[in-house]
This record gives sequence, C-alpha cells and structure tokens, in this order.
Amino acid sequence: MFEKEDVPSTQGLKIIIIGCGKVGRTLVEQLSQEGHDITIIDKNRERISQLANLYDVMGLVGNGASYNIQKEAGIGNADLIIAVTGSDELNLLCCTIATQVGNCAAIARVRTPDYSQEADYLREKLGLALIINPEYEAARDMARILYLPSSLEVTGFAHGQAELIKYAIPENSLMDGIAIKDLGHKLKANILIGAIERDNDVFIPSGDFILKKGDKLSFVGAHKQAKEFFSHLGLNSHSVKNTMIIGGGKAAYYLAKELLSRGIRVKIIENDFNRCEELSILLPEAIIINGDATDQTLLREEGIETTQSFVPLTGIDEENIMLTLYAKQVSNAKVITKINRITFTNVINSLDLGSVIYPKYITSEAIIAYVRAKKASMHSNIETLYHMYDSRVEAIEFFVSEKSAVTDVPLKDLTLKDNLLLCFINRNGRIIIPSGNDSIQKNDTVMIITKHTGFNQIQDILK
Repeated sequence: MFEKEDVPSTQGLKIIIIGCGKVGRTLVEQLSQEGHDITIIDKNRERISQLANLYDVMGLVGNGASYNIQKEAGIGNADLIIAVTGSDELNLLCCTIATQVGNCAAIARVRTPDYSQEADYLREKLGLALIINPEYEAARDMARILYLPSSLEVTGFAHGQAELIKYAIPENSLMDGIAIKDLGHKLKANILIGAIERDNDVFIPSGDFILKKGDKLSFVGAHKQAKEFFSHLGLNSHSVKNTMIIGGGKAAYYLAKELLSRGIRVKIIENDFNRCEELSILLPEAIIINGDATDQTLLREEGIETTQSFVPLTGIDEENIMLTLYAKQVSNAKVITKINRITFTNVINSLDLGSVIYPKYITSEAIIAYVRAKKASMHSNIETLYHMYDSRVEAIEFFVSEKSAVTDVPLKDLTLKDNLLLCFINRNGRIIIPSGNDSIQKNDTVMIITKHTGFNQIQDILK
C-alpha cells in the first residue's frame, strides 16, 4: 500500500477509484484538486506508485472486485466508488460488491453496446448511481457537430433544449469589429456569448467587448436560434448529408447508428474483415468497406474528396490526426478528430484539426458533475458540467429544487461573482436568455459560465 501524506482533512467526499488508466488518471487529477479524499485500486503497481507520488491519494495494489481489497480501501465509510477498468464486467462486479457491503453510491464505466442498451435496467437492478459510456457520449457530441457543421463544438444542455456552441471567427466575417451588445440588432439572433478565447487568454465578456477575427467564442441558444445565427452569417446551417468514418469500433457504431436514424448516409472503412461482417449485420443501411484507410488510393476511390464529413475513429491518435490533416488537404469536408490521450494539448491545439473530441474528458465531466451534486446542499443539483478552453472555464447547469437566496430576486439585484455569466433559464422546457428583470424560480434549470472552478450549488454564484 502506498500511503498519502498527512494533510488536514477537507470537506470533500471519500472516494474509491478502481482502474488507473487514462480515465482513472483524469479523475484522480481533477477530484484531488477539488479536495476529495481518494483511494485508488489497480493491479498495476507502477500505475499506483506513479499516481500516489503525483497526487495526494492512497494507493492499493490488487483486484478491485475483491471484498478484502475493497474493505482495506475503506469501503465501509466510503461515499462513492467509481469503477473505470478496461472491463465492463469487472466494473459492474466492483460496483455490485461495493453496494452490497458498503453504504456508498457507485458509478461504472460500461462501453459494450449490449450493456448500454440495458443501462437503465442495470442501473436500477444493481443499485448504481450512474452508468457512463464514453464512446456513446462521444458519438452523441460528434453527431451534434455534424448536424451543425459550422461549429467547432456543440454541447447539449437542458435535456437537448439548449446548446453551447464553439465557433471561430474567420477573416472577412460580419462579426469582426462588432461589439457584443450590437450583435442582436445586426444578426437578429437570440443567442448569448458566454466566453471568448483570444491570444491564449479567456474572457467572460461584457456587452462592450469588441469581437475580432480569430476569436474562438462560445455561445448559448436553442438549436433553432443557433441555426439562424449561422444562417445570418452566411454560413452552412444545415446538417451534413453524408459522412465517411474510419475505423469500425464502438464509437463508430454509435455514431453511424445515430446518423442513419437522421437519414444521413454513412460509409465505414474498417481494416478487420470479421468486424466488417459484424457491422454489416448491425448497420444494414451503412456501406461497409474492408480496407486500410491509410491507403490514399483507397480513400480517393471511396470518395474522400467529395464527402461532406470525415471522422477518423481509429484507436491510434497519431493515425486520426494524419487522416484529418489529409482530409483537410484534399476535400472541403467537415472533419472531427477523436483524441484518446489527454497530454500534448498545446501541440494538438496548434494543429488545424477541425473539431476535436476527447472521450476521456466526457467521462470525467459526467462523474465530476455527479460528485459535486452529491457534495452540495439540497437546494440545487448539478445537471450538466462542461470544461472549456483547457479547463480554464466551466459551464454548469443547475436544477433549482428549493427556494434560496438566488430565487425570486431580479437578476439585476443579485450580487454575482466576477468572471461569471448567467446564460439561460430553462423554465418548463422554454429557454429564456435572461435580462436584468428576469428571476430564477424554484424548479428552473439555470446554466452559468464562469472562470471560477468547483461550484457545487447555485448559491455559489453569489459573492
């Protein structure tokens, strides 16, 4: 066992994390920063040693599904157990044992499509708090981008009623040189700009902020308003009609299934013949090509130069990046690049890769949102959490379950923290871009964007 340093106790939760791969490591990094008491379990001694030395955590080498190992890790007084090993079955078993012998909440990462289709049943029967599928969630994010291809990123809020969209202002744009407060008149779009990245700085802008070419801005609005915004800019506001997917893994399956349901034509190029046969049965409406997608001749023959969108989903980051750069060179396709590793972000950001998706971050954000909600009071709960601009900014959606200091008060009379913007109020499915006269009410969901980190409840927006 690797003991953590003796430090003062915090107000955080006692959390056990089983599995110290990419997702586990991300969770350790982010949850330890938020003051939680963390114990990690993995069979790999080297992984445990490395994380225990880097972060203020206790490490235990062993099988996370073992009752004795969980007991040694402190399952008896743990608040939460998170199983993110490479095996779905092991993750479910770890959580089942934990809920039987301890009094804690349990979260399992489950990636297999068969299990994912039964996620609600498994969660209920096994008593789990969450079942997270990173490939499925990544596919949903990719699909949102392909439905609105002028965007760099699209994140759903308010159960899909609203979207947070990232967009880079190009040269000769109507937005270049315009103050944010004048956008509504000039572009007739009911959106709200929540954050802007310029020259590696991030701003939570006021209405007087002057937009410039090269700015990467994130705005909030209903899907219809977002489409209207892009249309007024003279940009493509319609979904792609076809896509070429490289690789036939789980993420490719989920993405293809989603796109086909919307009538979008899908072509998948996969190197493994047996997997091609499986996909042809699972996705009868898709075109499945058995071949090596690194072969430029094959890509040209299959229509890379004319495809409207191109999504490399191999398991190798370097291959995905090279394929993306090639597609951008020979076509005008909307390109999405999936990156598994979360290091070298500065290098990745310097490349023109179009839209970039990190499944590991998607997983960790869902779990961190749950952890913060569990830590918070009963006045509000975090519905959605999204990290922006290399985690320098957070977008958080709160469900307001009780009256508090922030409810029934005009927003203009609330003393809000600096570097914070209240973006929308969702009231019974109606998205309100708020003015100073609007107020937060019980049973609303409220979305904020802030440079502060670690908010647990809606009252945290106040000074």
